[in-house]
Amino acid sequence: MTSSETNRREPPTDRAGSAAWELLLPAVSAPARTRGRSLQAALREAVRSGRLAPGTRLPSSRDLAGDLGVSRGLVTEAYEQLTAEGYLRSGRGAGTWVGGAVRAARPRARDLAPRTPGSGADFVPGTPDLSLFPRAAWAAAQRGVLAELPHHELGYPDPRGLPRLRTALAELLARRRGVVADPERIVVVSGVAQATTLLGFALHARGLREVGVEDPGSPQHDDLYTAAGVTTVPLPLDDEGLAVGPLRASGVRAVVTTPAHQYPTGIAYSAHRRTELLDWARSVEGFVLEDDYDGDFRYDRAPVGALQGLDPDRVAYAGSVSKSLAPGLRLGWLLVPEPLADEVIERKRTMDLGHPTLDQALFARFVERGDYDRQLRRCQRAYRERRDALVAALAEHFPGAAVSGIAAGLHVIATLPERYGPEERFLARVAATGVAVRPLSDCTHARTDDSAEVRLVLGYAHLSPARIREGVRRMAEAR
Repeated sequence: MTSSETNRREPPTDRAGSAAWELLLPAVSAPARTRGRSLQAALREAVRSGRLAPGTRLPSSRDLAGDLGVSRGLVTEAYEQLTAEGYLRSGRGAGTWVGGAVRAARPRARDLAPRTPGSGADFVPGTPDLSLFPRAAWAAAQRGVLAELPHHELGYPDPRGLPRLRTALAELLARRRGVVADPERIVVVSGVAQATTLLGFALHARGLREVGVEDPGSPQHDDLYTAAGVTTVPLPLDDEGLAVGPLRASGVRAVVTTPAHQYPTGIAYSAHRRTELLDWARSVEGFVLEDDYDGDFRYDRAPVGALQGLDPDRVAYAGSVSKSLAPGLRLGWLLVPEPLADEVIERKRTMDLGHPTLDQALFARFVERGDYDRQLRRCQRAYRERRDALVAALAEHFPGAAVSGIAAGLHVIATLPERYGPEERFLARVAATGVAVRPLSDCTHARTDDSAEVRLVLGYAHLSPARIREGVRRMAEAR
């Protein structure tokens, strides 16, 4: 018999031994210093995956060691480690068995990110053009931060955020949005969604159980306030913004607004309505919660300043980089009225111990060096071109359509002529062409499925002008 024939290991003939041999043999080819860990990992994965089923009796340590050509101590150590972890069970003189506590792991991680599947042209609003993300400038800022960040700033941060970022945000927001920005009242958050939830908890702690919301308005507000134990009360709009009469009659003492560019109608609250809204808040000792989701994007004249600048003690102001940079950064800010500040800061601390330090320092540098202003100018140029392309395409392919809300933001409202209705049938035909749209009715509380009028909320920021024109043409051909 040759030497190679002597060293060749034959698989055991018993069923359990053969299964273990096949699963574990690759692990023993690892380098000697890692062979024990490799053997344990292979055995652990075999149990997790179900290839070694619960109740399976494993070969003795002596037999398995002989089958694999390793020391008995290596197998004994693996059995003991996995028994301690609960993967295996054993008894004196009873052998070693696969335990019953383990369940097979999922084969892969699912992606639950919100997307519009199978869409040839996606006009659903809410997403900027992610290809405009300034990768080179962001990478340069990241390198600079990693080189200069003091070691102590890698510890747990102030739950409000790094002083450097709060200072930079105060200057930015005062200059661009006209807010009264005290760095001590700025809280860095993971987007407007977290800001909304924090405010909901703060209102709940003060005994407020209802908050008014614009109708039509952002659908996400209902779920976010409900999670904080606060019920939303839909309130109607008129041509100037939130109607104050129904607001006073509702009995609420807090209301959510989007005054710079109402979502989704595109109304900019009039100066008179802003004054009325603040008078109401003072009269009931209440609060206005200002969601400035796209206030920087106004194309034909200077942006309308934030409502918060008129009364920072009655208006909570929230914004983020989700439209200007990317929603995946999960980075935003909340300016808190003094009566709500302690509760909001404490909730932020217990919720996540503060926003990631590196991300805060990176964005602070990005703002300080003027990169954020350059990014906003770049986006404004691109989005103005796309808005104009959408308005022109609607005029060409849907003659008689009324388009509103075009002065600012990243979407328009298109009201189509009656001949395109009813809405439900129109939406079905458009979906069949591979075009995704959102009807205005999706943003209202009192929904009707048999409306003869077709009103669409059309987002355009993430589409090229060519895709916009093609998508509108396909919509028109679907009638």
